[in-house]
Amino acid sequence: MSIWRQAYLAPPASALRFAIKATLAMLLALYVALWLDLERPYWALISAAFLQLRPLSGMVIEKGLSQLAGTLAGCLAGTLIMAAFVQVPPAALGTLTLWIMLCTYVSSLQHGNAAYGCIMASVTAMLIVVIAAATPQALFGVAVERLTELSLGALCATLVSALLWPVRVRDHLIAQADTALTQAFTHAAQRLGDAAPGSRQASLTAALAPLAQLEADSRAARYEDPEGAGRIRASHLLGHRTLRLMATLHALQQLLEDGRVPAQAAGRRLIDEAAALFSAYGDEAATRARLQALRHRVLAALEAVAAADSDTPGDLAHQRLLIGLREALGHALVMLDARAAIAAPGRQRLHGTAPTRHRDRLSALLNALRAGGAFALLAWAWLATGWEGAMGAMMIATLLSALFAGFERPVTASLLYLKGLLAAIPSALLFGHVLLAPANGLPLLALLLLTPLFLGLLGAAEPRLMGPCLAFVIGNIMLIMPGNAMSFAVDDFANRALGMLVGVSTVVMGFRLLPGLPTELRRRRLIRATVHDLRRLYRRPLHQAEARFSGAMVDRLLDLARHDDDLPEARRHLFALGLTGLDLGYAGLLLRRRLDGLEDPTVEAAKRRLFAALATAYAASADGRRDSRLTPASEALLNALAAHPRVSPREHRLLEGLLRRLDLALAAQAGRHPDADPAPLAAEAG
Repeated sequence: MSIWRQAYLAPPASALRFAIKATLAMLLALYVALWLDLERPYWALISAAFLQLRPLSGMVIEKGLSQLAGTLAGCLAGTLIMAAFVQVPPAALGTLTLWIMLCTYVSSLQHGNAAYGCIMASVTAMLIVVIAAATPQALFGVAVERLTELSLGALCATLVSALLWPVRVRDHLIAQADTALTQAFTHAAQRLGDAAPGSRQASLTAALAPLAQLEADSRAARYEDPEGAGRIRASHLLGHRTLRLMATLHALQQLLEDGRVPAQAAGRRLIDEAAALFSAYGDEAATRARLQALRHRVLAALEAVAAADSDTPGDLAHQRLLIGLREALGHALVMLDARAAIAAPGRQRLHGTAPTRHRDRLSALLNALRAGGAFALLAWAWLATGWEGAMGAMMIATLLSALFAGFERPVTASLLYLKGLLAAIPSALLFGHVLLAPANGLPLLALLLLTPLFLGLLGAAEPRLMGPCLAFVIGNIMLIMPGNAMSFAVDDFANRALGMLVGVSTVVMGFRLLPGLPTELRRRRLIRATVHDLRRLYRRPLHQAEARFSGAMVDRLLDLARHDDDLPEARRHLFALGLTGLDLGYAGLLLRRRLDGLEDPTVEAAKRRLFAALATAYAASADGRRDSRLTPASEALLNALAAHPRVSPREHRLLEGLLRRLDLALAAQAGRHPDADPAPLAAEAG
């Protein structure tokens, strides 16, 4: 059965509830708007529809607040622009173009509902300037009406979401955390076993995607109940520890492949048990108990190896293997605690720092230029022709240019929206003009108006159909324009339809002419950003450095995985490059935890030199080269530590082994590059 048939012939109960809730929210907004005799009630309907797209109680409130803040900022900006340039429309539109570019730029650097608020700031300012340009004396009234209409839609959506079949953010976060945990433990089993690289990459990306979504969605938990802050901290902690687990597993695999740990060593047997335990993850309590028991056995084995006090390379590698396994099991236990705290924060006292997400300012600037260019083109056409349908074109172009800029395939998304809009034209003509023209009274108005909206929302409940179905809903509202003084003239309808089609076509043209940064440039910028973070890993307090690094690396790993999938299988190395950067970052954080308290100027200077050398060597490995500065930087740090009284000889040897492992990891990464020269790398490895 196709997704269209399934959506309409056998819709799930959740889709019916979603469509009913969104339709009732729009009905309530329409009734109140008509009762208040607002000039453009359809903006209240659009506001209610957008807020119901993710009808979780806390998310509706968060999105409503973001929309309100963006609307206020847009009202203020539009009012100031018109107050300054009311007699000079070209100057007003030019200033408005700069405002739209600024809002699009900021929205491209934000995530979640904060980005939506920036988009609303640009759309609201555009509406005020364009509407008030025709009637400058009504400027203040236009601003108040836009704020009232959009706020009314947000209020109605919030009420319906809270009172009718409420869906809690808590349950959504638990489901996301369970998915991330399951995939992370699957990846751990594959990493400690002998799974193929493709399977390991798939399981890791399957864990990172819900983890990134969890971080974004957890912020809405604060609006749901007093325990929301605890859920936010637990979500942050789950994200941090999952990435630390991935970095530790990457290091463990390198130790296993090194070959210096004997096959009969206790660590290898414990590794196999850990892989089986992660693979069998299901019941949380049973897994926790087995993890704790296994960790105690690892600690006992580690004490035995330490008591032997052997300095052979095999015994030191075995000890590092046991230390890594102990850390991996510890991370897994904290991840289970974080998941439990998401469900019941009152029982856990966990702390997590909010991560800093990856932001590409060059991509944001390109998005701003595209949005500003699309609006400026349509504004020029409006000034030159005075075409009444241009306002709809400018509104659609302003909204979609910013909204689709963050999509992986914005042209495809724009074309899907265009298809939904084309389907909305005959629907709006039938329901909004042929049938609605002779109707009388609110019940019949609601029945005829909301029927196509309900059908569109029913399809929008399926994520794969959301694009065209949402366009169908918004198109019906914008083409019918329900209100107390509706126009049923065919020429007005044709103007509105043509304006919306021109607006979407302009957006498609903009994405085709400025399709985004080239793939190779985006890859290099991701690598350069990782190098930048590695170089500055020591400059911030430790908890802030980890939050900044881990949050950005989630986005970068996902992007590198997508780029890797586009390469031929023989040339895929980008995801491994991202994991190597993750490993270097957490190794640097580990060094900071061990060395920051020494308070020795010589050690501090050597540590900073090492961080710079690691970053430079990582950048070189991304191009298939080896950098010679890492070895002297490592030796300088080891020499400084050898003279320090608080560093034992055994700890010194373990740190020496860590630095040697990082050097080998960078050599291996350089060798993965498709264009690397194998001769010097092979000679060095030998």
